[in-house]
Amino acid sequence: MTAREFVGSYAPEDLILQTARGLATEVGLTPVAPAAGAALRLLAGANGSRAVVEIGTGTGVSGLWLLRGMRPDGVLTTIDVEAEHQRMARRLFIEAGFPAARTRIITGRALDVLPRLADGVYDMVFVDSDPTEHELCVAAAARMLRPGGVLALHGALTRTVTASVAATVRDSEQWAPAMLPVGDGLLAAVRL
Repeated sequence: MTAREFVGSYAPEDLILQTARGLATEVGLTPVAPAAGAALRLLAGANGSRAVVEIGTGTGVSGLWLLRGMRPDGVLTTIDVEAEHQRMARRLFIEAGFPAARTRIITGRALDVLPRLADGVYDMVFVDSDPTEHELCVAAAARMLRPGGVLALHGALTRTVTASVAATVRDSEQWAPAMLPVGDGLLAAVRL
């Protein structure tokens, strides 16, 4: 077994996550890999996340990982333009044992929704959306995150648009970043 295979299989997914992943494949989405999901759970748990924003609900794969890392009283605000995908995610969140009050599901374009979210109160922002919007999503995250809050950006090793955003985050005095080579790559950064 190669190191990449070991890392990829280290955090197994239960039936709920497998179902969410299968639904994602059926509707043509590419959710975070299990290793990236485990990293999201770790990041959410490490900073005691109570308020998390997810940009790109999909069918709930990353949301399930985030919820499992968050504090028991935490709320996941998840944004997506596809209401049907969100219905699938909502059902799976409940099947996984998370009460409806633990999630705030907003249907709409992230760039329309993010300006309405409060400044400096979120513990974590996870971006898994249209790569052409990553730069604006990162700017919004800088505004929304509290000092010590975490930004995580999916696809950092596979999306060419994201490479310029990763360089911007790396060179900014607002962030303490690291590139995590899990799945398609996870750019993680702490808001200074």
